[in-house]
Amino acid sequence: MSEAGREAVIVDAFATLADSLVAGFDVIELLQTLVETCRRVLDVEEAGILLADDLGDLEVVASTSEASTLVETMQLDARSGPCWTCFTSAEPVSLPDVDVDAGRWPEFVAVAREQGFRSVHAVPLRLRGTVIGTLNLLGSAVGPLGDRDVRVAQALADVATIGILQERALRESTLVQQQLQGALDTRVVIEQAKGVVAHVRGVSTDEAFVLIRRHARDHRLKLADVAQQLVARELTL
Repeated sequence: MSEAGREAVIVDAFATLADSLVAGFDVIELLQTLVETCRRVLDVEEAGILLADDLGDLEVVASTSEASTLVETMQLDARSGPCWTCFTSAEPVSLPDVDVDAGRWPEFVAVAREQGFRSVHAVPLRLRGTVIGTLNLLGSAVGPLGDRDVRVAQALADVATIGILQERALRESTLVQQQLQGALDTRVVIEQAKGVVAHVRGVSTDEAFVLIRRHARDHRLKLADVAQQLVARELTL
């Protein structure tokens, strides 16, 4: 991608994220746009987002591949790893070479290497003192994330966080919790829908998600609604 093209994608991403500041936006679509933008414009192979539920437990709510989902899920099960540490410390965590931290996080390093990842960078989703999750960037090559990419990633994460914790939600803490919990519940239905489409169409779950998202966009529907229809067998793709 050319430098001009890269900047155009970044500007478009910020415009999309800014649109989330109005009522009625789709949280899952917002976060999926965020991770896909990171994969396109940053020097990383895949990206994912962990979001805390109303009890403070993290869940995978957006990812660019099943491989990145697996790496993040492993950290949640072990309650250990760079992304987990990023959330608990509220600070960015960078592993330019996962092998260097093999002694600190052996389970994470083993799974990361198995999935083809050699570097990981985690950025907190935070607003002032509130941390609601992490943006995780996974690279297939050893090396640090450039300063410019780090700034872009943090800026995208900040805007996305504001979109979730916008003023109308902050006025009523229960609304914030409902919104975050709703995003987590929606992701469960989406995963089920991916399995349905993958089975029916004979494609991978990654390809199934592309088909589901394309249908939602083409028909101006929410991902959650399309997923629910697929699971209920009210819709076929």
